[in-house]
Amino acid sequence: MKFIASSTELLVYLQSLSKIVPSRSIVPLVENFLFEITDEGLKVTATDLETTLIAHIELSNIEGQGKFAIESKRLLDILKEFSQQPLTFEINEETYEVTIKSETGKFNIPGVSAVDEYPEPAEISPDQTSSFVTTPEILLKGINSTFFSISDDDLRPVMNGIFVELKNDYTTFVASDSHKLVRYRRMDIKSENEASFILPKKPADIIRNILPKIGEDITVEFDNNNARFKMTGFTVVCRLIEGNFPDYEAVMPINNDKKIEIDRNNLLNTLKRVSLFSNEASKLVKFYFHENQAEISAQDIDFSISAFEQIPCLTDDVDMKIGFKSTFLQDVLQNIKAQDITITMTDQKRASLVFPSTKDDENEDVLMLVMPMMIDED
Repeated sequence: MKFIASSTELLVYLQSLSKIVPSRSIVPLVENFLFEITDEGLKVTATDLETTLIAHIELSNIEGQGKFAIESKRLLDILKEFSQQPLTFEINEETYEVTIKSETGKFNIPGVSAVDEYPEPAEISPDQTSSFVTTPEILLKGINSTFFSISDDDLRPVMNGIFVELKNDYTTFVASDSHKLVRYRRMDIKSENEASFILPKKPADIIRNILPKIGEDITVEFDNNNARFKMTGFTVVCRLIEGNFPDYEAVMPINNDKKIEIDRNNLLNTLKRVSLFSNEASKLVKFYFHENQAEISAQDIDFSISAFEQIPCLTDDVDMKIGFKSTFLQDVLQNIKAQDITITMTDQKRASLVFPSTKDDENEDVLMLVMPMMIDED
């Protein structure tokens, strides 16, 4: 077997694949890349047994067909040291030894046997399959808008991913860590059959790192156990989180009667400064909204430090004090792209909603929930 590939192009693909390769595994074979030479080109697979990432690389100079595996770290280390140039890979079909020939030299790497034992990606059950097609930009927005709110709760594994819910009129991406919740909805992704799945955090992270490189539509197929994301140049197959995601609509407050409109960047930058003076353990920052002003303050009694800033906003006769954990509110503000945002509240104890004041995209609906912290009534 033999093929010729660009050193830099191959490195780009393999660096994406390397994010999934475990450093140690109960199945040592998965610590390698699986190469498969076909008439259509080169297929390279990496897996951690839960998620499989496959790169499809078009090549014109191919001789023979077959599979071989190669140590992932060693191959990456070698490719990083080459300048842009064609590399010739020759594989001994009996010993699986790989010889890499460059413009100036030759490098031999021991092959890995038993390639037929390399784990196959999970299959999607044909009679249970649901699917949708979308653009990489839309899918990236859905994942990026919710990713920061994914939980890491071992006791509630259904919260450790992004809930994707397909409806007849829209598709919703949801994530929550119990302190904040994000609901990102797209009106331009619809499904005749209502269905849902929970995408784990690791494959979600892998997918969002690949999506900026993709230029064509993406097909997402899933059943009760697995999902497959088919993209130009890549395929991701992953095991889904089992269980029922909590009823996120039930926790959304519907009677928040106090509304604040404020410049997002101004609020975020002020919050970053003031929060430096908050208690290290609680990160509590206090807000007082009144007379078209937002007074933002924090203090750490242990170190005798405090901070106070006042910025303009539209309060609609609101007169209210409320506290937030600064890190949670910063996460929310950093993941809304609008210039002006609206915050709705009821009282100090109930969830507040944060969303863009105006829509730049009529097919997009962003709503974020953040829980307040108790404050003194001073």
